Amino acid sequence: MIDKEKGMTSRDVVNKVSKILNTKKVGHTGTLDPLATGVLVVCVGSYTKLVPFLTSMEKEYIATMKLGVLTDTLDVTGDILKEEKVNISSEKIKEVFANFPKKYLQEVPLYSAVKVNGKKLYEYARENLEVVLPKKEVLIKKLEIIKIEDDMITFKTLVSKGTYIRSLIRDIANKLGTYGVMTDLRRVSQGYFKIEDCFKIDVINKSKLITIDKLFIYPVISINEEQLKKVINGNLLNLNCHEEFVFVSFNNEKIALYQKDKDLYKIVFKI
Repeated sequence: MIDKEKGMTSRDVVNKVSKILNTKKVGHTGTLDPLATGVLVVCVGSYTKLVPFLTSMEKEYIATMKLGVLTDTLDVTGDILKEEKVNISSEKIKEVFANFPKKYLQEVPLYSAVKVNGKKLYEYARENLEVVLPKKEVLIKKLEIIKIEDDMITFKTLVSKGTYIRSLIRDIANKLGTYGVMTDLRRVSQGYFKIEDCFKIDVINKSKLITIDKLFIYPVISINEEQLKKVINGNLLNLNCHEEFVFVSFNNEKIALYQKDKDLYKIVFKI
């Protein structure tokens, strides 16, 4: 678990971890822009199979936005497109935050890696090509103001997979009748992963790696030899359990992580 520093891309982190641990099999579980810092979960070796599973976890951020400015990237690193003086009361800002929709269709930023017709959006932007920006449903589970100071707002938010905080800031500013850009972003959690448990990349080594049985606290279900064969073959299991995730064990040793799939359980990861 990396506490990503400002100025690094997520790919920079992956490349550095790959070099430190001397392995090419490394993947991250949720892009952070170079401007952003905080939790970046990195999977190594066979654990890269967990990337889609971990990417889907909800994420919590502390963000700062500046009102009255719009850039092409939706953050302060971009070129300014529009700018105006604003004087919005704290009461109005609090009202918008309190009533912001929990679920809505969010337009993806132009400067992002989302693909349209096989081409990344930022490639359209760099080539000055027109493209219809896709929209996707996002869930804003928490939206709390931390500080309001003149035209700057710092807030904490808990969001679903695929939510762009830059776009959220644009949309909050729109509700306030103005523009808005992101000036700072820190991811403080991703599912079970908390910022206080993360390491700076310069101190990463093999001793910092965490195994799946120590990472997740799920119920453990003992299985018999017949079920063991199904685990080995990656087959579905019929388990007497209602939890979404469970470890299965054989001879008191955890051997796989399973996820509920309707009435059965499908394998997520073999230990």
